[in-house]
Amino acid sequence: MKKADGNPVKIGISCGDINGIGLEVIMKTFADNRLLQDCLPILYCSAKAATLYRKLVNVSDFSFHLIKDPEEAGSKYLNIINCYDEEIRIDFGKENEGAGKLAVASLEAAIKDYKEGKIDALVTAPINKHSIQSESFNFPGHTEYLTQTFQAKESLMVLISEQLRIATLTGHLPLAKVASAITQGRIIEKTKVFSKSLQNDFGIRKPKIAVLALNPHAGDGGVIGDEEQKVIIPSLEKLKEEGMLVMGPYPADGFFASGNYKNFDGVISMYHDQGLIPFKTLAFETGINFTAGLPVVRTSPDHGTAYDIAGKYIASENSFRNAVYLAIDIFCKREQHKILAENPLKINPQRRERQN
Repeated sequence: MKKADGNPVKIGISCGDINGIGLEVIMKTFADNRLLQDCLPILYCSAKAATLYRKLVNVSDFSFHLIKDPEEAGSKYLNIINCYDEEIRIDFGKENEGAGKLAVASLEAAIKDYKEGKIDALVTAPINKHSIQSESFNFPGHTEYLTQTFQAKESLMVLISEQLRIATLTGHLPLAKVASAITQGRIIEKTKVFSKSLQNDFGIRKPKIAVLALNPHAGDGGVIGDEEQKVIIPSLEKLKEEGMLVMGPYPADGFFASGNYKNFDGVISMYHDQGLIPFKTLAFETGINFTAGLPVVRTSPDHGTAYDIAGKYIASENSFRNAVYLAIDIFCKREQHKILAENPLKINPQRRERQN
């Protein structure tokens, strides 16, 4: 899929934690030249570290194309922009300060080029949420960092697979704080972000959204918690009054066990693990993490750094490859949506002729 001007989508890739499997799945993904027909991939990393990584995992038949600017990106290789000149030690399966600094530098360089219009979308490799902490990155994860960096009013972590799209109402939040964070305002705003994304990013005209309960058995009428009665149900009623197709709250266990999730375009879970446990059970090696509500298209694989297998070159690249394809697809859908909004006749020349 190409952009409206016929050019391939420029995908900026942050390298993540170099001691994990990030560079491995990136190299495996772009070893398949077919993907290079659909995008120009640009990896932000330390050129020396990437070369050393390739040597340590004993991959000799893969080449990087070193460039200084995205305008120089070639279509036959994985392009790499050197964004970090300090020495870095690669220590597979272990965290160190240098890897954290490189992860931040990579992300910042990619975002800078996006804001300058040099790349079209962003795919982020997994980070170590501890080693990356610094003055410029003091966030629980990518989602929170990007939300603030792009000054988005609301964002939403959405996990995507062929079978399921599930969003988390509360993201990287300690479980002890979840109940107090579930408010009518949050439910309404996040559901609207999700619905808009399903329309603009996935082409679903009238999304049908399921909302999960917080408590077991959806609270059993208030016997096992009253958040459903006091917060969730009133929120859904307000959304329905605005014409949205929202249903629930559904007890999470039965909802997934019965396969009811297949009847919806999207599902909203109340907290991180409530959504990610069933999702990763269904699509661990193929799922994608997408951040809805941002001006930039940002995707990532749905797995972490996988320190336990880092350096062994046995990781599956399926999730990362799917993240690249989804970034391309969503960018093009947004571009088409923008063109249609500005000129409804441009996409359908036959309709223009009939009106003339």
